[in-house]
Amino acid sequence: MPVRRLLPALLAVVLCCAVPPAAGAAPYLPAPGQTWNGVTAGDSIDAFTAEVGRPAVWQHFIQWNGAFDAAIDESKAAGTRLMLALGTSFGQDLPERFSPGELARGFGDEFLVALAERLAAEGRPVYLRLMGEMNNCHNPYAPTSCLGTPRDFDHSAAVFRQAWRRAWVIMRGGEGDAIDARLRRLGLPPLQVDGAVFPRAQVAFVWAPMTGGSPNIASLRPSVFWPGSRYVDWVGTSFYSRFPNFVGLSAYYRAFAVGLRKPFALAEWAMWGADDPRFVRRLFAWIAARPRVRMLQYNQGDLPDSPFRLDRYPAAMAAMRRALASPRFTAPPPETG
Repeated sequence: MPVRRLLPALLAVVLCCAVPPAAGAAPYLPAPGQTWNGVTAGDSIDAFTAEVGRPAVWQHFIQWNGAFDAAIDESKAAGTRLMLALGTSFGQDLPERFSPGELARGFGDEFLVALAERLAAEGRPVYLRLMGEMNNCHNPYAPTSCLGTPRDFDHSAAVFRQAWRRAWVIMRGGEGDAIDARLRRLGLPPLQVDGAVFPRAQVAFVWAPMTGGSPNIASLRPSVFWPGSRYVDWVGTSFYSRFPNFVGLSAYYRAFAVGLRKPFALAEWAMWGADDPRFVRRLFAWIAARPRVRMLQYNQGDLPDSPFRLDRYPAAMAAMRRALASPRFTAPPPETG
């Protein structure tokens, strides 16, 4: 890594309430009254399009220091807006490349700058779902193991919040000295990449824990990971038919979308385990009553035999196709036509 200044050995300060840096990004919303219909994962959206209609957004999973060009190119070729789910490992229960503490101290800066450069060159809005499901013990950046025991300080919720803020500041771009000043006000080390001016990509940050922790303990409450409203453009969560907790989903929506006045995304949702069209009808009725829901991301999984693929659930697929035919869900992003 090109080092801009000596990397401090430890994160000097972990602030509860961050000092405001620069102005926030736009959330890049659909037109009023509309909701983006999206799809997650896989190397093609053809089957999904044939089954329920063309998606407006395609979400890809990437990891720190991993490749991202294919995700950008595939989304552009498919005529969809891009969403990137950026984590620290190749998947759940796998080794991490960086801990949240290392990210807060600047170990991941070079990757973020490279990503910002590529996205800025594309000149198109992108949604960055940063370290999603951070309260899921199976993700290495969660502060608690699946046995309920705390991980080390570098994995604490306070350090997670600082890693999030650092990523936000870097992706905002600008002069290097101004970036350093913003990081310094946050109690963070300076940018660890050489350069005088850094690109500003059109990126909206999506904060998307699960509605309750896994395991469901106090240290994994969604609220402990909140980095501050300035640093979040969307709130979201995951919701699967196997765990249809609409009471929890509604409480989460009221607290974070309504209470904090943010657009809401179902950052992952899918059928799982049973063909249940009633779940689909109930979910879309729930959406219809909640105007802050502005994006849905159906997780089709990476492989054709994924348990979430819609061809496993013909009745649910038909109900979903009817729901998505509404004008609320059919408009494409303006830059894709």
